[in-house]
Amino acid sequence: MKLTHASKTASKTLLAGLALLGTLALTACDNGDDGSDTAGPRPEPAASASADSGQDGGSGSSDKGSDSAGNGSGPGSGSSGNGSEGTAAGTGSNENGEVGICRSDELEVTAADNTTGKEEGIVTVAFKNGGGRDCAINGYAGVDLRTADGDTMSVDRNGEQARREILKDGETAAFNITFPVNNSGGSGVRIAKLLVTPPNETKTVAVAWPAGSLPVSGEASGPKLSVGPVGKVSDSPAG
Repeated sequence: MKLTHASKTASKTLLAGLALLGTLALTACDNGDDGSDTAGPRPEPAASASADSGQDGGSGSSDKGSDSAGNGSGPGSGSSGNGSEGTAAGTGSNENGEVGICRSDELEVTAADNTTGKEEGIVTVAFKNGGGRDCAINGYAGVDLRTADGDTMSVDRNGEQARREILKDGETAAFNITFPVNNSGGSGVRIAKLLVTPPNETKTVAVAWPAGSLPVSGEASGPKLSVGPVGKVSDSPAG
């Protein structure tokens, strides 16, 4: 059967149309693959944005934490500060740039007889800072004398003005105890121990009494027992 020119043209058009449909079908398949590929990456920016947002939030929180720690303000710092202050009260740690008080456990307590007169005796009690940090000491130490018989005698303050001192590690502060020298010729009151409580502390340290006996009560007409405020020893070595 012979094809006319019109039939030939129609056949070519039909073949071209089929070829076009085939191409579109392939393109649709490709687009489906691309679409799935595209669909894959699209959540990625969202996930990335979420991650970035989370990181930013984390950084923000971290920055706030740093600010709180640095400035000593804010809820985080308040909680931490209060906890730290509680710890400082127990250990003497420095917090927020402030110098904590000198604790009994970090002070080396010694006593020496510095008596030079015949009427008034002087015992010097020294506090050497061995805590590895700066600490503050201010006021009067609590002082009791324990006799050889086991009795305890409290020593009153002399009323001098106290001054706050900062002790670096290795530095020393001291105070004097004045007492009447026993010139009675008798044995007097023998002191066995010196009980010292550093200023603003509650833990007492016992050291040996380095001086002689005290006159029996009622025999002394000269100086009375008294304790002076704690002061820094200017020539104490640091370290």
